[in-house]
Amino acid sequence: MTVWTPSATAGAAAACPIAPAVDVVHSRWTTPVLWTLHTSGSMRFGRLQECLGISPKVLTAKLREMERDGLVTRRAYNEVPPRVEYEVTELGLSLQPVFAALGTWWTAHEADVARARDAYAGPLPR
Repeated sequence: MTVWTPSATAGAAAACPIAPAVDVVHSRWTTPVLWTLHTSGSMRFGRLQECLGISPKVLTAKLREMERDGLVTRRAYNEVPPRVEYEVTELGLSLQPVFAALGTWWTAHEADVARARDAYAGPLPR
C-alpha cells in the first residue's frame, strides 16, 4: 500500500488541494461582504461600510481584492457627485452552497466546539 505524504517543498497547495480556495474566501471580511451584498443587492460604498462597521481603508482593500478575484463587480456611474456600487458576481454567488454547508456544520457542532474550548487547558497559540 502506498501512502501519500507531501514533500517538504510541495507547499500548502500540494499538501491540501483546497488551500487556494480557502485563501480566496478566508478573511475577516470576505464572507460578511459577500453575505451583505447577496442579501441586500447592489450597494454603494458608504452604505456597505455602514452595514459592516468596517473602516474605509480596510473595505477599499477588501473590495479591490474581491474584484480582482472575480467575486464582486464595481460599477462607477458618470454622475456628480460620483456614484459607485458593488454587487456580487455569479462567481461570488456560486459560493453560496459552500457557505450554507459551513453554516449547517456550525449549527450541528457549535456545542462540540464550545465544550472542546472549555476543556482546553493550554495557552492559545499566538
